Amino acid sequence: MSLQQDIMAALKDAMKAKDQTALAALRAVKSAILLAKTESGAGDELSEDQELKILQKQVKQRKDSAAVYLEQGREDLAAPELAEAEIINQFLPEALSEEEIENVVVATIDQIGADGMKDMGKVMGIVSKQLAGQADGKTISNIVKAKLA
Repeated sequence: MSLQQDIMAALKDAMKAKDQTALAALRAVKSAILLAKTESGAGDELSEDQELKILQKQVKQRKDSAAVYLEQGREDLAAPELAEAEIINQFLPEALSEEEIENVVVATIDQIGADGMKDMGKVMGIVSKQLAGQADGKTISNIVKAKLA
């Protein structure tokens, strides 16, 4: 079953259960997928990588919003954002630990012979593509910087 079908099934379940938080999160994801499909140059179907990027973006938006709300002392607004992020996270693959990400980064650095920060772009490109959906870019970036410094 494709990701889009999984989301539609979860959306139906949320409707039956009258779960407003899940409904809001899943409708936002469905909307983002439909927008991506109708963009100029996009085909009828999205690749799995594109779907994962959409999900990651949705989760990141909610976490960023929650962080802003928490900075302003608005826990009442942050809680629903974090709850929606958790619901969307269910459709993402299992996230890797920092140690596993570090192993991939070290292997990539050895493979391409990177030495120094001038090769950070090459390493980031390869590792980001390899770990799509399993690690966020900020974590990868921090590990690559530490290893190349």
